[in-house]
Amino acid sequence: MTQYTLELPEVDLVYDVHGPLPTADDRPPLVMIGQPMDASGFDAQVKLFHDRTVVTYDPRGLGRSKRKDGGVTNEPEVQAEDVHAIIEALGVGPVQMFASSGGAVTALALVTAHPDDVSTLVAHEPPIDCVLPDADAVQRAREAYTRVYEEKGWGAGMAAFIAMTSWEGEVTDEHLAQSVPDPAAFGLPAEDDGSRDDPLLSDRSWAVTHYRPDVEALKAVPTRIVVAVGEESMKVYTGRTALALAEQLDQEATVFPSHHGGFMGGEFGYAGQPEAFAARLREVLDTA
Repeated sequence: MTQYTLELPEVDLVYDVHGPLPTADDRPPLVMIGQPMDASGFDAQVKLFHDRTVVTYDPRGLGRSKRKDGGVTNEPEVQAEDVHAIIEALGVGPVQMFASSGGAVTALALVTAHPDDVSTLVAHEPPIDCVLPDADAVQRAREAYTRVYEEKGWGAGMAAFIAMTSWEGEVTDEHLAQSVPDPAAFGLPAEDDGSRDDPLLSDRSWAVTHYRPDVEALKAVPTRIVVAVGEESMKVYTGRTALALAEQLDQEATVFPSHHGGFMGGEFGYAGQPEAFAARLREVLDTA
């Protein structure tokens, strides 16, 4: 693995290239991106794609990538330009891309703005509210867990976030009326460390979930877009957004093993099925 730093006016982006460039087998590099996860979240997949040149990066303001613009919010269109700059720096586009969660939203913005950057995009469970019939209720639920985080800290906020994202079906008055869950029920700390800068629990990443994809533009791009959903996610928030987006793009979501973090090992506590996930991802990428 070789680490690079791309110095841009607003950010120093750190990215990792696992394997040779140009690639040894003439296949395009496989770029893996997430949000608000940094490159470390793809460790398990990088190892399972040891025969491919894989590129990972830390989004601006996360991990090793240092912002110089004074900003703290995470706009998909801005991050899309960061990824575009990295692909240009690689000099071997178009690439194949696996993008998960907020990274999938960034990727949708990328192929809208720069459709020649990516040949195949696997967009795994992009959290986009506007595709849901209950988008307004989802936003109220998001405001609720953000409020818990602001009032009580990370453990309480994360417990409220888990309760929201694990709710099955449309967000209802019943869900909104639920009491705040006990962090201990999820093995989370109850004490408040005083920080309020978590990109997942604060409002810093609301621009991700508020993103409105240009569906007609996405239908017209040369990029092959595959919307992916975990088999365990079908009824919960990110599974529902994946299914709804796929329908708007006139396709059926492609089912992958496991859940929202199904590509990861146990490094973040909730292990998926990385081997089975990688096998499915290979199958999808190799399909013309």
